[in-house]
Amino acid sequence: MNINFFMNKAIEQANVALLIKEVPIGAILVDNKTKKIINFSHNLVNKSNSAIAHAEILLINQAAKQLGKKYLDGTSIFITLEPCAMCSAAISKMRIERIYFGAYDEKNGSLESIMKVYNNNHYYTPQIYGGIKETECSNLLKQFFIDKRIK
Repeated sequence: MNINFFMNKAIEQANVALLIKEVPIGAILVDNKTKKIINFSHNLVNKSNSAIAHAEILLINQAAKQLGKKYLDGTSIFITLEPCAMCSAAISKMRIERIYFGAYDEKNGSLESIMKVYNNNHYYTPQIYGGIKETECSNLLKQFFIDKRIK
């Protein structure tokens, strides 16, 4: 699997979010067998006026409807920021096999930064790969918040 290619696609989605004044977080769901993108999304928290309109949640809902499946086993998710507890739980519930994320989230990260949601034996535990294109993903977020403070 070309990890950098797919993370670049997630970064493209983060840039789409940036254009509409959303926190620049993007996500891509990939079929592990065919290596094809199933779906993609970005944050819509501000536009939808919903604190749960995270890129991961939107992506999961779209993909499940698109595929007509209750679970998304056999897939990998690429996200520009380490998932929060809500998104990590959703990823586990949907049985996504692998998580690739870019920047670590020192405030809300639930895989490796703040809490380790999957340390509980009651969760399906995907394989986790953090820090993919970390600098690029982190800089996108930092610049967004710098610009927001200036305006």
